[in-house]
Amino acid sequence: MLAFFIKRIHPENKKHDKHHHIHKGTMSFSNEWDQTYKDNAHQSIWPWSNLVSLVMRYARPSSTSRVLELGCGAGANIPFFEWLKVDYHSIEGSETIVKMLQENFPVYKDTLVAGDFTKPFPFEGQFDLIVDRASITHNSTTAIKRAVGEVYKSLKPGGQYIGINWFSTDHYCYKLGEQADDVYTRTKINAADFSGLGNVHFSDEGHLRDLFKDFELEFLTQEKVQHFEPNKYMRSSWDIIVKKPV
Repeated sequence: MLAFFIKRIHPENKKHDKHHHIHKGTMSFSNEWDQTYKDNAHQSIWPWSNLVSLVMRYARPSSTSRVLELGCGAGANIPFFEWLKVDYHSIEGSETIVKMLQENFPVYKDTLVAGDFTKPFPFEGQFDLIVDRASITHNSTTAIKRAVGEVYKSLKPGGQYIGINWFSTDHYCYKLGEQADDVYTRTKINAADFSGLGNVHFSDEGHLRDLFKDFELEFLTQEKVQHFEPNKYMRSSWDIIVKKPV
């Protein structure tokens, strides 16, 4: 498994594919993130361990499973889903990174699209599993509700959504920057975690339960990491798994 990831993360003899699939009528809905990738920042390339563990423990997708990732970023989780041999799709807000990923993963050039996942998803049919690692949470409450509504519509009955790293109101950055559209959304955060990234949404337990009230809640956990040196601060986030009722 590890050897497979290393091979896919560092592909050799890449061929340039000129036929990039960019969802018609859409542009990058997050200029901040597109610029971040142009600047070669936030280039996470290893699958996120908590996403891998929760997917394998609670979803266990097979080669017949249809999976959608919202905000795949630099493609950290793609090798994991490729290893599982699932029918993988993704909606990513940065055209810059989508073009790069289509070169690195040509098998997915038609299912890796640049678009806005707070609007109707560009794929026909429904999914067995939808995953999101700290992507939806970079929006306002209104936009998040739209995205969660699209998740609900796009899941098969009994299908699951696994959300990783929804930032918590206990995170030290919740007190920084300026309030944006609502009390849970901050912007202009001048800290290394979120500098230059636009809207950042922070949730408490009640807010998350309200956002996903139409689903069956299967798993909800909060992680708090207290740092002491060289500076004292706390990072905190939520992981959540919900199921669309049958």
